[in-house]
Amino acid sequence: MNNNEIYAEKAHFYIPAGAHTYSRSDETFSSNSPRVIKRCKGAYAWDVDGNKWLDYGMACRSVTVGYNYDRISQAAISQILNGNTATKASKIEVDAAEMICNLIPWVDMVKFAKNGSTVTTAAIKLARAYTGKKYIVRCRQHSFFSYDDWFIGDTVMDAGVPKEISNLTLDFDYNDIESVEKVFAEYGNQIAALIMEPAEFEEPKDNFLQKVKEICHKNGSVFILDEMITGFRWDILGASKYYNVEPDLVTYGKGMANGFSVAALGGKREIMELGGLKHNKERVFLISTTHGAEMSGLGAFVETVNVYKDLNVTEKLWRTGKQLKDGINSIALELGIQDNICTEGAACSFNIVTKDGNNNISSEFRTLFCQEMARQNIIMNCVSLCYEHGEQEIEMTLEAFRKTLKVYRDALNSDVSKFIEGAIIKPVFRKYN
Repeated sequence: MNNNEIYAEKAHFYIPAGAHTYSRSDETFSSNSPRVIKRCKGAYAWDVDGNKWLDYGMACRSVTVGYNYDRISQAAISQILNGNTATKASKIEVDAAEMICNLIPWVDMVKFAKNGSTVTTAAIKLARAYTGKKYIVRCRQHSFFSYDDWFIGDTVMDAGVPKEISNLTLDFDYNDIESVEKVFAEYGNQIAALIMEPAEFEEPKDNFLQKVKEICHKNGSVFILDEMITGFRWDILGASKYYNVEPDLVTYGKGMANGFSVAALGGKREIMELGGLKHNKERVFLISTTHGAEMSGLGAFVETVNVYKDLNVTEKLWRTGKQLKDGINSIALELGIQDNICTEGAACSFNIVTKDGNNNISSEFRTLFCQEMARQNIIMNCVSLCYEHGEQEIEMTLEAFRKTLKVYRDALNSDVSKFIEGAIIKPVFRKYN
């Protein structure tokens, strides 16, 4: 038994699901993918057996510059040497807050945390306190907002969540303004907030975001954009800037600190201040976490912003993404299977769609695709580009993609199960294992 298998067994013995994020668990990867990672650098990862992998997962899309980018790592280390935490607010905590509020026009105040679930749930609580209303409306197509009850209770994986809580979350469909109008027509005077990502793998059409915001304000509801993935990837100011819409509250994480544990809730002062001390209204217990303003992460965040400005990181992500996306679609077209495997979404963060011979979305063919890419030492359960994915990496990826699609084409003309080694990739959200 190799170290990968030994550590995988240990992981599942000591950790529920074998990882601390469900999207990192074995069920979301092909069986020949690395089981446990030892170290990462640039656009590459090395497993516990020393195998080198070109990585497109980039730590659940959180690394946008590159793993262990020296300037950012050194900035974090410098803050560790300052003690890493303090009994009162630290200087870097204030500097980081000032930076993000000066950087992003629609962020007047900010609260930092260590993960996205904390800040999205804080946004929901603030909206309820600000409006005095109870219902939350969320986009049905956007895959994840929080591990807290208000969201998880509205999924198929709702074990442990009382119906009294899950019933307070309502749904609408992305790019379907009539579905938004319908839910507000029924519950409008009771809706505290609407939360959505500006985009996931479908981009807004016909001023959809602006129209949703207008409906929210017409009904006295808070318009929340979750920029956990789009922030610091679509643009240094996020997808709000890219699509020209200003949220009332906004959440960030993932790429804002190049993989260091930093998330943020920001927004209008009149809403954010309810969690502060400068008002005479009822107090809101907002975010209060011992490690939420850890110096190392905030030092990494400040330096990440500086790196973004110096290197024009987001421009590179769009340019490299377009090169990769065009290359993938061109190879699929050349092999005559463009209807069975294709790309969707913005070039800086796109998705690869895998379909069977009947043009139905297929977990089996997704497994085959990931398996054949992994056979060539490329982790591509998703496509999350970083600045350090360069020309060499793109060429390597397209060469591997061509080999993979030839196998894919053979499987379309045969029985795909005969091509798959190990278990079929499963979705995170399902009722039973």
